[in-house]
Amino acid sequence: MNSKDYMESNRRLWNEMTPIHIKSDMYAVDEFKKGENSLHSIEMKELRNVSGKTLLHLMCHFGLDTLSWARLGAKVTGVDFANEAIAYAQQLSSDLGIPAEFVCCNIYELDKKFEEKFDIVFTSYGVLAWLPDLKKWARIISHFLKPGGIFYIVEFHPFANIFADENVKDLEVHYSYFRSPQPMHFPPGPTYADKNTKLKNPSYEWFHTMSDIINSLIVNGLSFKFLHEFPFCVYQGFPFLIKGDDGWWHLPNSREDVPLLFSLMANKMTFND
Repeated sequence: MNSKDYMESNRRLWNEMTPIHIKSDMYAVDEFKKGENSLHSIEMKELRNVSGKTLLHLMCHFGLDTLSWARLGAKVTGVDFANEAIAYAQQLSSDLGIPAEFVCCNIYELDKKFEEKFDIVFTSYGVLAWLPDLKKWARIISHFLKPGGIFYIVEFHPFANIFADENVKDLEVHYSYFRSPQPMHFPPGPTYADKNTKLKNPSYEWFHTMSDIINSLIVNGLSFKFLHEFPFCVYQGFPFLIKGDDGWWHLPNSREDVPLLFSLMANKMTFND
């Protein structure tokens, strides 16, 4: 199989997961329909005021975060390769009267779809593992940013990918931080949003180091404003994580010695930079 075959298999997986996620407690669609915001405090604090800005959301799933940015005043476009997810995002936008454009597309081919430039390109939580080529990903980001525009990502920390994530009571190094360019194959299992499900499709995931991420953006003309790292997770990514009073998932015994999330903001350089 080549990268396109792997991505097509993953597209089928995400189409399979979409209706499960829509009904799951984790995504809380009913609360969203009543006006709740699906965004987390990290991105809300760090990306700040988006009112009046054009925002491109890459790998948007079924659009809750995209529509949340729209509720905060952004003019939004969401992109995902799973047609079931995009169809539901479009339905939500229409049903709730929240203006948004949604495009079903492999992001590597997005520059063939339209030429609009954006003030902000946004992506978050569990996106990089589905990408075989980070330099091409960063090229797409740079292509769609206006000069001086902002790229922002909040994501699971690459360092956390070295640990086993099943049947362990504490952190146990299981994988190399430096992976093969070939994806890891994971057989069908439950989705992260509902552990009681049994999926039919496997997943193929690529693991990238922090230097892979940073260098891919640098070589495509982005200048960094900050890189932040956090000792907690947005969901129970390991079975031994404990949900704190702050709503985040923490290591047991109040450990704060391992990064589980990171956020990064960069600007597209102008000719004067």
